[in-house]
Amino acid sequence: MGKNNKILRDEEEEQDLGPEPIVPGVARALSPLVRRILGLNPSPRTSYGTNTYLVGIDEIVVIDPGPENTSHLDSVVGCGGDRIRWVTTTCSDPAHAGGVDAMIDRTGAEWFDPKDGNAILGTEFRLTAHDLGGPTTDHRTFLLEEERTLLCGQLISEEWTVPLVSGQADLTIALESINKASKMRLRRIAPAFGHVVEDPKAAISSTLERYSATDDLIVKALKGGATSSEEVVASQYSNIDDPAQIDLLISNIEVHLEKLATEKTVKQLKSGWKVR
Repeated sequence: MGKNNKILRDEEEEQDLGPEPIVPGVARALSPLVRRILGLNPSPRTSYGTNTYLVGIDEIVVIDPGPENTSHLDSVVGCGGDRIRWVTTTCSDPAHAGGVDAMIDRTGAEWFDPKDGNAILGTEFRLTAHDLGGPTTDHRTFLLEEERTLLCGQLISEEWTVPLVSGQADLTIALESINKASKMRLRRIAPAFGHVVEDPKAAISSTLERYSATDDLIVKALKGGATSSEEVVASQYSNIDDPAQIDLLISNIEVHLEKLATEKTVKQLKSGWKVR
């Protein structure tokens, strides 16, 4: 799935992840207005774990509180305390939203479920919701206006292939959303999984290139005789033997096949997928 899709061996051990270390359970200031706490849920699907973001100083919004993990929620509440005024998520997946109810119960914060263009006006910031969908049916992002930082959920990643779940993800919509994000004059991107992106243009290009490369790989596999997502994975990812990663790959390939079918690049017959 990508060079950084590994499970942490020790949740308490600081990981040397390249640009800046991510320490599970420890708040890290990423800018004057944004702090990140890594969730304790590493997996092939969530990379090192869910990034929970705390935006603001005197008034705080928590974005993606992560799964309902007591230790992680303790860290978030310990960092924000009674300054936590709002809780929101980039999607309803449990890896992002599982801890919402517990966070609200513990802090008395308000649940923020915005429509496109709605904003939270904190003491020091304006955080605007943008319905940039695709990775999930209810996916959205948040733009921190003062810093031009896009808290992008699963939309963009500089490091790894974003997991796409068949039946939930629509790659055509995701590509449209990425194109919209590319026009937002961003200075930084803060994804749900992995490192903060300091070069948004490069990260957007990398994300698009990975999607395009996967399309090419699928067409190559189908021309070589593969007829299903399982056969595409078996022929093109033979070096991967972890069942969880294989399942993710199969799901990703299925989402790509759906897009390619919409584009009339491939078609599905009773015998399986074929190149048109």
